[in-house]
Amino acid sequence: MTTKEVAVWLLERDKFLLLTHVRPDGDTIGSAAALCRALRDLGKEAYLLKNHGITATYAPYAEGLWAAEDYVPATVVSVDTAALSLFIDNAEQYKSRVDLAIDHHGSQEFFANQTCLEAESAACGEVVYDIIRHMTPITAEIALPLYVAISTDCGCFQYGNTTPRTHRIAAELMELVDVRDVNKALFRTKSPVRLKMESRMVEEMTLHDDNRVVVMSIPLALRREMNATEADIEELSSLAALVEGTDCGITLRELREGVIKISLRSTGPRVDASAVCAQLGGGGHRGAAGATVEGTMAEVKAAVLEAVSKVTEA
Repeated sequence: MTTKEVAVWLLERDKFLLLTHVRPDGDTIGSAAALCRALRDLGKEAYLLKNHGITATYAPYAEGLWAAEDYVPATVVSVDTAALSLFIDNAEQYKSRVDLAIDHHGSQEFFANQTCLEAESAACGEVVYDIIRHMTPITAEIALPLYVAISTDCGCFQYGNTTPRTHRIAAELMELVDVRDVNKALFRTKSPVRLKMESRMVEEMTLHDDNRVVVMSIPLALRREMNATEADIEELSSLAALVEGTDCGITLRELREGVIKISLRSTGPRVDASAVCAQLGGGGHRGAAGATVEGTMAEVKAAVLEAVSKVTEA
């Protein structure tokens, strides 16, 4: 479906429940919150399914939008979710009855009855922005979470997925809201714990493939030692890609014993992050992708490096 077709489809329906993905980031929360507010502006009943993994960083943007536990929706919409494996625990009951999926991941599994996919968009927020514009005026209350969605998924407009369209949309949103405090909170503020974790990750990183591939890790032991919260850890996956001379940054986070989350960032054409993670059961974009794999840190590290070698261009 096109964004215009989705707008017509949404206008014909009511009683919405919007689903966000596991370990929610700014794009899934911001996109869902903006769409929820737009639907409410149209007089419709709309809520977000409670995501218990949300951190203090993004919780304010979903405030007042969570559905009651006994809420019975007529229309279920997933936002920024490419695969059923990314559904949160309390969304299990909706896996077979998602009416619409709105996404921007090329690895989308097409699990919903209808899908609106724009893989060329830097963020799902860009897709939702277009949908909302076909339905109702964008207010300040809608613009703020949309800005959060777009700015976080393109690293405050620094990542390679940023396009002229991204900047144009952001400029329009900035006409409606003052984003200075948002930018300070999201991109220029780090807790002392976060800074200590970054220091340890850099100290213990390893370089591979003529120093073009860097691997950093976040074992459970480090999190416990630092007493780190989820807010301290989020977006640490971008750190590895900052190392000079590398074009592939890999972060391995131990979610629990025997389960490792792989986050891969590619800063050039040589490595297709999505192709690498697809070999490990995950997916994403060419420049940013992920997978969750069972095994020890050493086993998963070996597996992801082997996957990189298989898809890397000379």
